[in-house]
Amino acid sequence: MRPPLFALAIGAANRKDDVRLSSALTRLLEEDPGLTLTHDAESHQVLIAGQGEGHVRLALERLKRRYGVEITAARPMTPYRESIRAGASQRGRHKKQTGGHGQFADVSIQIKPRARGEGFAFVSKITGGAVPRQWIPAVEQGVRDGLAKGPLGFPVVDLEVTLLDGAFHAVDSSELAFRIAGKIAIDEGLKACGSRLLEPIERVRVFAPSTAIAHINAALSSRRGQILGFGPRDGWPGWEEIEAYLPQSERHDLIAEIRSLTQGLGAFEASFDHLAELTGRPADEVIGAARGS
Repeated sequence: MRPPLFALAIGAANRKDDVRLSSALTRLLEEDPGLTLTHDAESHQVLIAGQGEGHVRLALERLKRRYGVEITAARPMTPYRESIRAGASQRGRHKKQTGGHGQFADVSIQIKPRARGEGFAFVSKITGGAVPRQWIPAVEQGVRDGLAKGPLGFPVVDLEVTLLDGAFHAVDSSELAFRIAGKIAIDEGLKACGSRLLEPIERVRVFAPSTAIAHINAALSSRRGQILGFGPRDGWPGWEEIEAYLPQSERHDLIAEIRSLTQGLGAFEASFDHLAELTGRPADEVIGAARGS
């Protein structure tokens, strides 16, 4: 079975039809093994994918016709990330008095960028019990809570956070208080670090007749693709294989263009490769859309 080449994010137009839609999708996938259904945990989108836009949209029409479920369909969200440009030190203090026991926690952290792809690291340099040992994991969890959505509106990656100091109250301090203080510290600290928007880049392999190679190269370049190389496709006389880096956001309807340029014969494969900084107007549009939503 060929891998899916086109996907749409779908949902029931009326929330009361959610259960009916789920049951109908199960039956649809049993009838058509060329379709796949995935649940994106980050975007909370349900994605239906197939061999092309026509394949997927025809399947959605069958759903509507057979089961009477009105469906919304949209382009899948691109999983953008953000990273920081510089380091910063920040204090996070949570104090709340509500009668009886209050809430108190105070932490000081240092934030430093890491190399692209190195991920997140949390280090504790607490000495002398400034933050009791049992509450240090709560500070880390609070930091992780803050990294789920950075200043640009996306998850923050590739940084190190060091817990340097803190303070607690014998009665009012708690795990929850230190978790909140950790989130306050990272939320404020990230604003001082400067943000970079990162977009996912995929490694794409396009298979096409040799006569279409020039047009395929031009199509990939127009989608901000970077051609890595091309050569004969093994076992396919008269065919070429092109390899390129392509932003994931530009891949959505790529199969339609490839088939148009190859009289319906071309195909491609794609897999995540790395994150790259997105700047200029494209970045402004992504950030604006995220803040608008």
